[in-house]
This record gives sequence, C-alpha cells and structure tokens, in this order.
Amino acid sequence: MSTAQTPPAVLRVSGITKAYRVGRGLIRRVAGAQHNTLKALDGVDLELRRGEVLALVGESGSGKSTLAKILVNSTTPTSGTVEEAGLKAGATRRERARRVQMVFQDPYSSLNPRLTVGSMLAELLTLHRIVPRKEIRQESIRLLGRVGLREDVLDAYPSQFSGGQRQRIAIARALAVRPDVLVADEPVSALDVSVQATILDLFRSLQAELGLSILFIAHNLAVVQHLSQRVAVMYLGRIVEVAETAELFANPRHPYTRALIDSIPRMSAESVNDLFDIEGEPPSPFDVPSGCRFHPRCPVAVDRCRREDPALMRVGAAHQSACLLAEDLAPYPGAQKAEEAR
Repeated sequence: MSTAQTPPAVLRVSGITKAYRVGRGLIRRVAGAQHNTLKALDGVDLELRRGEVLALVGESGSGKSTLAKILVNSTTPTSGTVEEAGLKAGATRRERARRVQMVFQDPYSSLNPRLTVGSMLAELLTLHRIVPRKEIRQESIRLLGRVGLREDVLDAYPSQFSGGQRQRIAIARALAVRPDVLVADEPVSALDVSVQATILDLFRSLQAELGLSILFIAHNLAVVQHLSQRVAVMYLGRIVEVAETAELFANPRHPYTRALIDSIPRMSAESVNDLFDIEGEPPSPFDVPSGCRFHPRCPVAVDRCRREDPALMRVGAAHQSACLLAEDLAPYPGAQKAEEAR
C-alpha cells in the first residue's frame, strides 16, 4: 500500500511502557529482599488508522489488556505517549473518554445490574450532551436498533439477557457517545461459539456503516482473520509483527506468528507447519530473557538471537517484524494449506 493511499492515524502510541512494582511479603522484607518489577509493556509503538479494524493478538499475559486500559485512559503508562488525532492540548478527561470507548470481555460485569438499559443509555447521553433531553428515548431506541435489539429492551435489566444480548447492549452503550475509536478487549471470548460469529458480524457492519476505527483484541488469530484489515502480534509486552491481514497469513515473518497461525484448529488432523510448533508458557515478565525475548521457545533461534534484542523493522512495503532472521525465514509452507482449509 502506498503512502498516498494510507489513511491517517486516528490513534498512535509511541514508546509505551508500563511497569508495576510488586510489594514484598513480610519474610522477604525481613530478609532485605528488593522489590520486584513486572514489565507489562516494554516499548510499544502502534498506530490505528482512520476507519480500519486493527487486530491485536497474542497469548494471555502478553500485555494486550494493559495497552487497552492505557488507550481508554483508565491507567497511565510509565513512559511513552498516546496521541489522538484532532484532540486539542489540555482536553478534559470527559472529552478523551468520549472519543475512545471500550467494549469489555465480560459484558455482565461491565454493566450496572441495578440500572435498566434505558437508564444506562440516558445517563451517558445526558452527561456528554449528545442530544437534547426530550430526544434521549428516541436516540436510545436508535442505538439499540443499530446493534439488533428492540425498544422493549430499554425497561429491562442486564440479568434478563443472554451473553450475546448483553454484549450488544455494551456495544450500544459504547456507541452512545459517538466515539471515533472502539477498543474491543476480547469481546467474544466469553460467548458461546454459536454467538461469536453474530457479534463479529456486528463489529464488521459498524465499521463499514459508521466509519469507526476499531482495535480488536484477541488471543486467537482465527477470530480476526476475516474481520481486520491489519494485524499486530504482541509477545511479552512488545509488538513483534505488524502487517495487512492477508499478507500476515500468507507470509508471516516472525516465528511466533507462524506458530499462532499453525495453532488455528482445522478439519485436518495434520499440522500445517510442524517446524513452528512451540511449547511451554511465555517467560515471566519479572525476568524477561536477554536478547530476543522469544528465543527460549523459538525453534529456529541461533546464538545471535540470545545476544541481540531486535527492534520492530521493515521487511516489506507494509510489513514489520522484530525477528533477526525475518529476511532469512523460508517461505511459509502453510499458506496454501491454510487457504484450502478455510
């Protein structure tokens, strides 16, 4: 994709880090042990373009949700910057909250069980002065219709709905303040498989109809394959690969990404690419490995990988990888089989 064709960034993070200082127990304090520091994010650079769905994928504990919380201003980074296009210096917390809204993994815990759906929506519409008071009910009905729900939902409580319906209500609530960006943090992982597809279709239609920019967070590449325009892969607090979706699935340039693609369930019992199977859990964020942080689990690591910490670098016109061997990796043998399996 050429520079002229690339939409402008609506949200950009640069050099984001987030470290948590973990306290010592009584025994460790008596022994004089030092505090431990957990590195949840370690130098994240990422941009979300206007009108696109960008998928952020990685195993649990990779830092995806921490980044999401920073983007919606519910936690502050240790260092680095978050830039929102068109947001003036000194903007209020309310204005920031209006522009970037979040859809959570568990819709029930994110909804107030003591409020009816109509009360939730009315509260937001009033607080942000989206419409005049006399138009609040009509606007609420319009929002519910946008997510496939009827007017009678307004007078009901969250406990009266199924998981899929609750997530639709949560999405309607996020849309109420007319945001520029939706951050969807694992929004289908708590739902039945039969419901997941309908929620994914809803996100796709919202992006197309409203021109929303969506950061869609997931741990499963299969979930985002047909939804996103681009994919960013995160591992142990860093982005290790970014590419357009079709390019990433056809030509992954990081061994971790290849392993994630290979782990997608298929009808065949035969693995697409056994070379990139990985075992074990990611290393502890308390003790990040030296060199490339993926090298203890990487099937193609060499001595150089144990010494050098690779930055995210270009390996194509619109492809970035944080792998020292990115240019030397053999063509992905699973690309054709993966296409046949879909």
